[in-house]
Amino acid sequence: MLLDTNVHLVFLLNYHLILVSKYRRKVFDAAVSSRAKEIFDRIALHYKVVVSS
Repeated sequence: MLLDTNVHLVFLLNYHLILVSKYRRKVFDAAVSSRAKEIFDRIALHYKVVVSS
C-alpha cells in the first residue's frame, strides 16, 4: 500500500469509475475500450496516479 503525504497528512485515495450507458446496449467494444485505457493511462502519468483494471 502506497500512502501519499502532505505537510500534516498521510492519506490514500481510491476512486471507482462507473460508466453507465443508456438503454443497456453494448457501447464499449474492443477498440473503444483500448482507446479509453490509453487515455486513462496518459492522464494517470500527468497526475501521478495508478490505474488498475
